[in-house]
Amino acid sequence: MTRAAPESDEEAMLALQRGEDFALNRLMGRWQAPLRSFLYRSIRNEHDALDLAQETFVRIYRHRARYRTNARFSTWMFQIALNLARDHIRRRSRRPVAPLEEAPEAVAEGNPGREATDAEAAAAVRAAVADLPDDLREAVLLSEFHHLSHAEIAEIVDATPKAVETRLYRAREKLRVSLARYLRD
Repeated sequence: MTRAAPESDEEAMLALQRGEDFALNRLMGRWQAPLRSFLYRSIRNEHDALDLAQETFVRIYRHRARYRTNARFSTWMFQIALNLARDHIRRRSRRPVAPLEEAPEAVAEGNPGREATDAEAAAAVRAAVADLPDDLREAVLLSEFHHLSHAEIAEIVDATPKAVETRLYRAREKLRVSLARYLRD
């Protein structure tokens, strides 16, 4: 017996447009974790990232009729999430709030000295990425953590692929300078 190929994201969106509301559940199942990860890295607050991920799916449902069938779903979804994150950052800059907790570190098992060094390096990388200007940080997050192409990132951030390439180059240069201590070791 042959199994049918898994439904693509684009097929799920078409089903959602036809009124099959459970198609949203399938999309959420596939994209909840990567979306929350992207949003957390963008805004650095676990609780707000969860809220924005939920709001992203609400907007996907609300605006399902606007989805263009020739567009990749992930690009459209990250575009919505990025706009929500930008709005959140703007609002937060007007009313700054200190986060109650940071995300827990992923620690390697085994050598305690190595674990401390790895945790320190991971924290330094997160801080260096967070310190990048918004346009550079967004390009790095979408490229390095979500493995999107320059063309996909360009569509999400409303730029040309060449501009994305330039942003990534500039971001990597800034990261190289700020993380030089860790790159030598």
